[in-house]
Amino acid sequence: MALLGAFAGCGSTGAAPDAGAPDGGTPERRCAAYDPLRQPFFGDTHVHTTLSLDANLQGTRLTPADAYRFAKGGEVGIQPYDARGRPLRTLQNDRPLDFAVVTDHAEFIATVSLCEDPTSVAYESHGCTLIRDEPDVAFALINANLAAAQGKAGYPDLCGPGAEACLTRGLEVWQGVQQAAADALDTSDACTFTSFIGYEWSGNPATANLHRNVIFRNTHVPAAPISYFDENYAEGLWRALGAQCLNAGTGCDALTIAHNSNLSDGLYFKWADPSGQPYGRSYAEARHDMEPLIEVYQHKGDSECLPGTPVSDELCGFEKLPYNSLGRAKLDIEDTVDPGAAPHPGDFIREALGEGMKHALELGVNPFEYGFIASTDTHIAAPGAVAEEGFPGHGGAGRSHRDALPAELTDTPFFSPGGLAVLWAEENSRDALFDAMRRREAYGTSGPRIVVRTFGGWDYPSSMCEAASFAAAGYEGGVPMGGKLSVPPSAGAAPRIAIAAQMDPGTATHPGVELQRAQVIKGWLDAAGAYHVKVYDVAGDAHDGATVDPKTCEPRGAGRKTLCTVWADPSFDPSQMAYYYVRVVQNPSCRWTTYQCLDAGVDCDAPDAVPEGFKACCDPRIERFIQERAWTSPIWYVP
Repeated sequence: MALLGAFAGCGSTGAAPDAGAPDGGTPERRCAAYDPLRQPFFGDTHVHTTLSLDANLQGTRLTPADAYRFAKGGEVGIQPYDARGRPLRTLQNDRPLDFAVVTDHAEFIATVSLCEDPTSVAYESHGCTLIRDEPDVAFALINANLAAAQGKAGYPDLCGPGAEACLTRGLEVWQGVQQAAADALDTSDACTFTSFIGYEWSGNPATANLHRNVIFRNTHVPAAPISYFDENYAEGLWRALGAQCLNAGTGCDALTIAHNSNLSDGLYFKWADPSGQPYGRSYAEARHDMEPLIEVYQHKGDSECLPGTPVSDELCGFEKLPYNSLGRAKLDIEDTVDPGAAPHPGDFIREALGEGMKHALELGVNPFEYGFIASTDTHIAAPGAVAEEGFPGHGGAGRSHRDALPAELTDTPFFSPGGLAVLWAEENSRDALFDAMRRREAYGTSGPRIVVRTFGGWDYPSSMCEAASFAAAGYEGGVPMGGKLSVPPSAGAAPRIAIAAQMDPGTATHPGVELQRAQVIKGWLDAAGAYHVKVYDVAGDAHDGATVDPKTCEPRGAGRKTLCTVWADPSFDPSQMAYYYVRVVQNPSCRWTTYQCLDAGVDCDAPDAVPEGFKACCDPRIERFIQERAWTSPIWYVP
């Protein structure tokens, strides 16, 4: 199989994919390792440091500079710290990332600085005193500002009249964020690492997660981050970014990435404006243009699909949280979960893709035409810390280890290490990676560095996997993930989805796990406008017999190092709007909780002997083994 043509070719001098590429060309070359047929770059677009109030209150002392150092392969010390300020734990990625974005919460970006500075006007305020002396109380009370009803959220009292103290100090802190990104960027032609300037807009009414990460293309950015306290609605955020960035004539360019939607209590894709009226075309256009990507997976769960909605899909059960909002996500395994807190079907991306097509029929534009990525949402400044074995916990809504070494599972058992964002770009530069995000040539993984390429076209031959260059044929004959298919060239033609996947080889100490299968998930609207979904197994073997040794976590059985196929839609109707995305699944492996339960010697046959803090090891809701995966951005067909 000539599959290397799908992935390799770094530094190639072959023809650029002008006709097939969705942007019609390639960016100006800056890096020595430049490939017009594009390369996969692995990164993390959701990272919190000590500048985020929730992270700081849980003991995170690492700065944006530290986070970038960790992303590049450096070792860092993490909480807890001893009396002399020395970290009692250390952490290091076994492989550096290609890119990362520090996205601290904009709403409190000045709060930590003010409350740690004895000369600041806010230092003696009640809020700052709580932050220093009673961090757990402060976590609840000050973060409650984010939970105010939309239209009523505002800066905390410690910011003073007109929030002047926070606004003024925020300008200084924002400059530091920009400097950290500048210092981390590799400006040589080696292009070993790319940093972006960014932040998180943290809309959280009644603890329903409406967060967005804001990513800037370059150093031209607004004077201050536009926060939830400044704009209480996402449409206000997009409007302000238009005025202060995209249309400001400064060279500024920005996009937003939708946060994991699984904890939004039915609000993330709600189709009503603040007055309760349905949104119109202008809103749909803004959301489509400003927000090309959504997190399909991160530390706080999987947002792809909910089991049984709208179809049965055995693999939808992956890393599901049993509640529906950020507030309830603070519940631990032994807390009583209110039956009314069950996940909301409308919070999952697969449902939103269907709703988006319905809106497109009415308005002529699809507001939910999302591409997929994944990230960590780490709150310990550890971008890319996605290994199941040795997972230290990411904090945030999860368990804090501010004061003592963990004598329990290191995080809320329902949570996970999170995933990685992958971008197909010509080179590892800001422009090339940002363009990849904009055109949705992106995918997410649950942590492993699985490489996946997908193309959609009408005439791909079944022998395409044997071609000298799978990628060149893909671009020449169609569109990559995130693209839109043109009208069929002839009656009877059907979309053909070309798929090439390669397992993560892992490292010497942590070998990769082989692939089990690839699936195409098709969604479409029928003639009556009803939404349907079907899952097709298209490569590999769902019944390959692979298992895991429950005592050692060693994989048993064989899988596949690569998967490649060209699949034709067997039930295509050219009059029906449709999408196609690919899910590539590994053989089973141990979940992070299983590693820690084994290390703790937990014996579920002797429940009275299970150590305190490890009860989840014997809870049937917590999977012992998981199948890590990758999700590609959809390819769309619009009649």
